[in-house]
Amino acid sequence: MGRAASGAASPISRRRAGGRRAAAQLDIAAVTFDFGNTLVPVHREHLQAVVERTAREVAERLGPFRVDAFLDAWREERERQFAEDVPELREVDVEQRVTRVLARLRGMAAPSPTERWDDIAAGRHSTDAERTDVVRAYSQAFVELVPAPTDVGPLLERLAGRFRLGVLSNWPLASTIDRFVEAAGWDRHLAAVVVSQRVGTIKPDGAIFDAAARALGVPGPRILHVGDDWIADVVGAKRAGWHAAYLRDAQDGSPLPGSRPDRSVRADIVLHRLSEIEGVLPR
Repeated sequence: MGRAASGAASPISRRRAGGRRAAAQLDIAAVTFDFGNTLVPVHREHLQAVVERTAREVAERLGPFRVDAFLDAWREERERQFAEDVPELREVDVEQRVTRVLARLRGMAAPSPTERWDDIAAGRHSTDAERTDVVRAYSQAFVELVPAPTDVGPLLERLAGRFRLGVLSNWPLASTIDRFVEAAGWDRHLAAVVVSQRVGTIKPDGAIFDAAARALGVPGPRILHVGDDWIADVVGAKRAGWHAAYLRDAQDGSPLPGSRPDRSVRADIVLHRLSEIEGVLPR
């Protein structure tokens, strides 16, 4: 096929140019970013390394346990929590998962997939200190083993001169995000870090978007949320009265839960890379 005539824009170029003009006209005072797979790519091998380090530490300090038994129990209880909690817009509870895993490793039989755990009985198989220790080890492993992209810090620094910035994320351990952004040096650019564990509900529930707007001190219609999960980030933001930027294909190779675009809403901005956000925002 022949090339387009010299000087003529292709349909893709025209669409991108039109998108940039439309984005430049948005009245935006603040920008929030999802954490996993938006600010920080979380690949399967990353989480596997985090859980494996946690398993080794738990087997050594609280065992003797077989590391593979811990890994199997952790995976099964993680899937059980997602099935139980996400449909109810609840964030999964990592300490609850630890309680159930330790109970299984110490002889308590797990219920069938259609039955609920007796978490009170499971809790008798471990102490508060033991559970806290495992959660802390898991969080520390994530901060140390999941790499922070080198280009995100400079991007946030530049954007912080133009907008109030925040993190708005579904994540089961708010302390992990707190420690991660501090270790990466991003915290000085952020006006708020709003995490589902602290709020008590997950995106797309409007309550977490309302909490972020209050934390930023900016009304929702003047906030742009950037995320990779269509339902949580784009549908949630648009239904809350915010603007939304969709980061395409960022979930590839990741075990984090996510969703793909439907036709229920339309994103204000579509990004192929996070770095593109700087060029399309109003100045």
